[in-house]
Amino acid sequence: MSKRMSLFFAVFSVLLMSATAISISYNGWLAALFFLLTIGSIGTGFVVGAKMRRRKQG
Repeated sequence: MSKRMSLFFAVFSVLLMSATAISISYNGWLAALFFLLTIGSIGTGFVVGAKMRRRKQG
């Protein structure tokens, strides 16, 4: 995965984590939504990285 794409996934995930932390005090359902989006973003980053690594190898 390129450095720019890695940086994008890292920054986006940190922003979602921050939104989760802030929303905990306001609304539990909103915090749960941001939590799921954070997990999805991190998982997508891993999947994209693995697919790009496989394409590069073979």
